[in-house]
Amino acid sequence: MTFTHPHRVRYLEVDGQGVVFNSWYLAWFDDAMTAFLADRGLPYADMLASGHDVQLVRSEIDWRTGVGFQDEVDIAVATARTGTTSFALDFEVRRGGEVTCAGRTVYVVVATDGSGKRPIPPLIADALGEPAPLLAP
Repeated sequence: MTFTHPHRVRYLEVDGQGVVFNSWYLAWFDDAMTAFLADRGLPYADMLASGHDVQLVRSEIDWRTGVGFQDEVDIAVATARTGTTSFALDFEVRRGGEVTCAGRTVYVVVATDGSGKRPIPPLIADALGEPAPLLAP
């Protein structure tokens, strides 16, 4: 199931070329990821309280067209795949019916005590649900 997180482009996110600077997309994906999990019953604070966190280990982004100041976009999020200790989420930045940017980010589940990676626990697996990728493998 695809979740969408709305965002209005802020002035500080736009560069000298009049479009959103590339690093903001990763921040948007991160914000949308936490909203996605919360929407599926797993607020980030609850995940941390369970002794689990996630770390980004890989991200791929393909830009198609720029978005500018005060554009209203939706960041679509869907589970792309789940493994033993990691999972991937797909993201699309959509302005109206147009996909302006697409990306896939891989996260690894880690223990909050610093002891390293862990298998995906049921509370995270349940929030992720069945994979329904937005992007081709």
